[in-house]
Amino acid sequence: MKVYDAANIRNVAVVGHSGAGKTQLVSAVLFDTKMINRLGMVDDGTTVTDFDEEEVARKHTLSSSVAFAEWNKAKINLIDTPGIGNFMSDTRAALRVADAALIVVDAVAGVEVQTEKVWSIAEELEIPCLIVLNLLDRERASLERSLESLREYLGRSVVPVQIPIGTEKDFIGCVDLVAMKATTFSPDGSGVGTPCDVPAELLDEATASRESLIEMVAEADDALMEKFFEDGTLGQEDLESGLRSGTHAKRIVPLVCASAHSNIGIQPLLDTILAYLPSPESHPLPAINGENGEPVSYDATNGAPCSAFVWKTIADPFAGRITLFRVASGTLKSDSSIYNLTQDTTERLGAIGTMQGKNQESVPEIRAGDLGSVAKLKDTQTSDTLADKTSTIKFKPINFSEPVLSYAIEPKSRGDEEKISGALQRLEEEDPTILYGRDPQTQQLLLSGQGQLHIEVTVAKLKRRFGVEVNLKLPRIAYRETITASTEAHGRHKKQSGGHGQFGDCKIRVEPLSSGEDFAFANEIFGGSIPRQFIPAVEKGIQEARVKGFLAGYPMVDFKVTLHDGQFHSVDSNEMSFKMAGRLAFRDAMSKAKPTLLEPVMNVEIYAPSDFAGDLMGDLNGRRGKIGGMETRGPSTLIKAQVPMAEMLTYEQQLTSATGGRGSYHMEFSHYEEVPSHLHQKIIAEAKAERGEEQPDDE
Repeated sequence: MKVYDAANIRNVAVVGHSGAGKTQLVSAVLFDTKMINRLGMVDDGTTVTDFDEEEVARKHTLSSSVAFAEWNKAKINLIDTPGIGNFMSDTRAALRVADAALIVVDAVAGVEVQTEKVWSIAEELEIPCLIVLNLLDRERASLERSLESLREYLGRSVVPVQIPIGTEKDFIGCVDLVAMKATTFSPDGSGVGTPCDVPAELLDEATASRESLIEMVAEADDALMEKFFEDGTLGQEDLESGLRSGTHAKRIVPLVCASAHSNIGIQPLLDTILAYLPSPESHPLPAINGENGEPVSYDATNGAPCSAFVWKTIADPFAGRITLFRVASGTLKSDSSIYNLTQDTTERLGAIGTMQGKNQESVPEIRAGDLGSVAKLKDTQTSDTLADKTSTIKFKPINFSEPVLSYAIEPKSRGDEEKISGALQRLEEEDPTILYGRDPQTQQLLLSGQGQLHIEVTVAKLKRRFGVEVNLKLPRIAYRETITASTEAHGRHKKQSGGHGQFGDCKIRVEPLSSGEDFAFANEIFGGSIPRQFIPAVEKGIQEARVKGFLAGYPMVDFKVTLHDGQFHSVDSNEMSFKMAGRLAFRDAMSKAKPTLLEPVMNVEIYAPSDFAGDLMGDLNGRRGKIGGMETRGPSTLIKAQVPMAEMLTYEQQLTSATGGRGSYHMEFSHYEEVPSHLHQKIIAEAKAERGEEQPDDE
């Protein structure tokens, strides 16, 4: 295929709520630009960008994928992104390398949960937006209602540059308000438009809408505002240039009309993308000084030294690791070498290309501003910077969300743990929002992700790609035990079996420590009641015993042991004897020191529309949470609280249900605190039952 310069490239992330028609829109673009010879349909599982088996089965995009279209001597890179909250980090990664966001909105539903979220990300990343009002041929579809919804949530900068011809099932085309020309489309789904004059019945509406557009364009530029006041309008050239600059500056969000399913309005959309959205020339990737982290500018042209940013990794069981990147400067060529500044290693490149769904189209080189791919890099990961070894710039890493939900996983087949570990390592490379590891206390293998669906999809990938099946269960809570009183205790280990016996005797004091101090051991032996060489054995015995706890098998923490007396036998005493004496002294002490249970408490931040704030705080109180404060942020509220981890294991499902999917949360460990007394026996009974099944006491 042809190699393109930055001026003739548009990198567009297709974003929006699930079900708004993003994937179908990309499919229509590819068909109308003759990149494919058949219009793929989501319902049939025949689209280019939803190729994963799980996506086809669920009829939803679960991972970003790239396709490109060639139109009017330009290349449009389209990144089809997930519209489900659990996979929003993938959408964020796509927006990092896009020059504009194509926000697809359902003309029936208007603004939905993920519409708000992708808008927020685009604002955060300072990316211009173009809204595609899709599904205009559906029953109850309405430009007027949709526009009202959009302006309520996104602001008055949203302005139509097209209005539809016909409503609902009679939608057949659109009026271009900039050129004041109309295009109608055949009902056969060919996508071919027929230019025509503005229908007489729409002339007044089109004229009024054009005047509103002119006013918005004038508002976005002081010089144009002066012209508007002087002349009462703007000339065609001023209108077009003002719309372009206003869109680039994010003061204007144009809206176009379409039905991707019926293939209506796609070619005018492509013209709008080329006319008003920025090229990579005017939207370089944000870079920092690799030494001090300060923002820096760089030469983002073809003639500059080569640099690239890795925004996604695909774990292909056959092709291996596929790396997706954007060339930020210079030219990247096949069969060359490049330095990975992040990993401090040189990578040898094989054939490079550009992705068309799951297929790679080979090219000899990729120039500044374009998106590319390469297979089988050894060490390169998502967010890495590739450049000349002498380069001092790096690209800001993608800010991926921390996991919010964890499940314990168990292999269905014995001996599959190693296979699981290798497979999940591959999937972690592909999806940085997955975390996998063994809990050091509970020893469970934990899989953590963005929510229930995210984990289910990951488990499905394990089975389909790597042939490994697992069971999911809620993880054990990492409780702790501690003491609330000081006491003295005695441990004696004596065993006679003919010949040399075993003898160790120690006396200890125990006392509580402050939270977080864990464990301390002090030796106050004087006069040789216990020989010096046996004292470490006493401590070792206590350390081994405290790991298994006393009440429920959880580690004992935040206490001090002082060894102050004991006895030994000149023949029968040894390290093992005193280690056993230490363990016995520990158990004697715990029986008298009023032990109690501690539970992990999490710092929780919940972000949701303000209408739900009262109900959410009531729910947190019911979960033994302590509300720490509230902050109003536009139409939403941030609630801060501290909540026991045991009460948060299934919170994601509850939050989704309570807010209609419009809420999100983040939590991290805060501290341990004492479990309420009425829950003690339940936790102890559950722990003992589980321990009896899995790890019987060796005492």
